[in-house]
Amino acid sequence: MMHAVAEPIRHRTLRSYLLEAKYEFLHLLRTPIFALPTILFPALFYLLFGVVLNSGNEDAARYLLATYGAFGVMGAGLFGFGVTVAIERERGFLTFKRALPMPPGAYLLAKMAMAMLFSAIVSLLLGALAFLLAGVSLQPGQWALLLVVDMLGALPFCALGLFIGTLVGGNAAPAVVNLIFLPMAFLSGLWLPLTMLPDVLASAAPAWPAYHLGQIALTVVGMDDDTALVVHVGVLAVVTVALFVLARARLARTG
Repeated sequence: MMHAVAEPIRHRTLRSYLLEAKYEFLHLLRTPIFALPTILFPALFYLLFGVVLNSGNEDAARYLLATYGAFGVMGAGLFGFGVTVAIERERGFLTFKRALPMPPGAYLLAKMAMAMLFSAIVSLLLGALAFLLAGVSLQPGQWALLLVVDMLGALPFCALGLFIGTLVGGNAAPAVVNLIFLPMAFLSGLWLPLTMLPDVLASAAPAWPAYHLGQIALTVVGMDDDTALVVHVGVLAVVTVALFVLARARLARTG
């Protein structure tokens, strides 16, 4: 009897997580101000710089495939958390969520799943453009691994976005996110190689989480900076855990 009761409870719990993730994805997909820039901007930049301006340069196309993938997942994580959490917290939506009979953590896990799903869409779109228009040739395992890196790479920026969402209001969140998002992408070598930046800026690149994600993606396509992969993974893991802990503490105090 105990087993028979536990099984439906587990089923209902799993269904609650899946439904929360589904509706979070649909909500943002139906929000053009989020969905269109997140999906299309990396692809448009890649078409311009990876296909048109570097036509016939397979190395440049491969480099930008990796780095614009990192750029795309940054947007999915930062805006998906930073802006939406700030708005929902300001409107009291988080307090309402706590009162619902839903599993603990379903709200945040749904947003993480949403960010990873949007990251997968960005990665697949860039891969299609790179293969069909830029002549990028990778092994099947490399294509698959690049997709995994892009999806998991959204998590540090989900954590950063969540922390931002606990600090600022809904009106200020888009501006704050952009002030972090765009300079970080540029200074991390995601838009152009660090060798094209002044030495003082290039030498500071490892201070940015986006740099480490970019280097992991570049490792997959065979164009990394020779730093041990474990260093990049370790930095991103520490950043992710630290920011989630800080954000959770703030949510517990402020709601």
